[in-house]
Amino acid sequence: MFGNHYFKMPIEKTWRWFGFNDTVTLRELKQIGVEGIVTSLHHLKPGEIWEVAEIKRVQDEIGKEGLRWSVVESLPVSEEIKLNSVKSSEHIENYKRSLINLSKCGIDTVCYNFMPVLDWVRTDLQYRDRDGSETMLFDLITFALFDIYILKRAGAERDYSSEILSRAKERYGQMNDDEKEKLAYNIIVYTQGFVNSAVTDSEDYISLFTRALNRYSAIDKAVLRNHFSIFIKEVVPVAEQYGIRLCIHPDDPAFPLLGLPRMAGSIEDFEWIFSQAASVANGFTLCTGSLASRFGNDPVEFVKRFSERIHFVHLRNIQFLNEGSFFESGHIDGSVDMYEVVRLLLNELHTRQKADRSDLRLPMRVDHGKKILSDFSRESNPGYPLIGRLKGLAEISGLIAGVERGMREYTNSNRSK
Repeated sequence: MFGNHYFKMPIEKTWRWFGFNDTVTLRELKQIGVEGIVTSLHHLKPGEIWEVAEIKRVQDEIGKEGLRWSVVESLPVSEEIKLNSVKSSEHIENYKRSLINLSKCGIDTVCYNFMPVLDWVRTDLQYRDRDGSETMLFDLITFALFDIYILKRAGAERDYSSEILSRAKERYGQMNDDEKEKLAYNIIVYTQGFVNSAVTDSEDYISLFTRALNRYSAIDKAVLRNHFSIFIKEVVPVAEQYGIRLCIHPDDPAFPLLGLPRMAGSIEDFEWIFSQAASVANGFTLCTGSLASRFGNDPVEFVKRFSERIHFVHLRNIQFLNEGSFFESGHIDGSVDMYEVVRLLLNELHTRQKADRSDLRLPMRVDHGKKILSDFSRESNPGYPLIGRLKGLAEISGLIAGVERGMREYTNSNRSK
């Protein structure tokens, strides 16, 4: 199964660090066994060039603790590129220049997404699990009432079943004004920092958000795919030339919302994405939680189908409450077969070693985490508490070590026969 020998190639343990203002310090991350840092130039707007000096400033800070900047998450794709607006060509050229500058600094893995307007979406950022920990929930009924009654998007009712519409109307009638405001703020602003930065005194964030949605009124999935194709065919040759591995992040959740098209949520979607540029530089981020959020998706199948194009890994788990509702259940407990995901990833690393590929380092971060213990008294971005992620890192590290040992013992026993 593993050939004549087993080459031990551990998955690189990385951590998302939100820069100089992060309440978790780089020194703390080194103490807990983190090997690589996942971060971004958060102060730059999408479409701007990442200059070498700015990259080096962050990279040098990371290097002071003996850590490496392992993955850029994200080099954001601007809305102008997604819309193929008059500014798209300029922004694509800036993107290519940023990739070249990252290469000059020795950074070779770039995560991005192609989700219009919204990034990841949850309806409850303080969902209590049975053990008393705090996690995040997506509930389709709650999202429907936000869409129909708070956002008041034209034609929103057509996107939901009669049962969802009935329950959304009933639940909305039970909410007070503070609950409605909190729901809207969490979806639009708190988890979407780029929207917050654009709010002015003369325009409330709901109006701003509605304007952003309206820019996509004539864009369906086919059109969005075409815009992606233009982008990826421009940037992949540059990435390949300069040794950069691009990895698109799946949609989260992995299905359309708010009438917006989404194009990275299914096996068929990723087959199409990879068909647009044959180079392995056109890869993806295996985010088990995002992929599992689409009812019927199995992240294990994505690993089996597309293992050679996995350049970055997000490991987290979800648990469905029903077909339209799920919560983030930790890292090894939930709907995702995390053991099989890890086993297949380690097998892929072994395959790469045999093929003499250059990408033998596979960075992985535990994605999101549940608030536990002292997390309740420490500030953090939604989904990114220190202790909850540390628990996840310990669980996943133990799983990796166990699977690695099993693979070695299997190989050794076969060799002795």
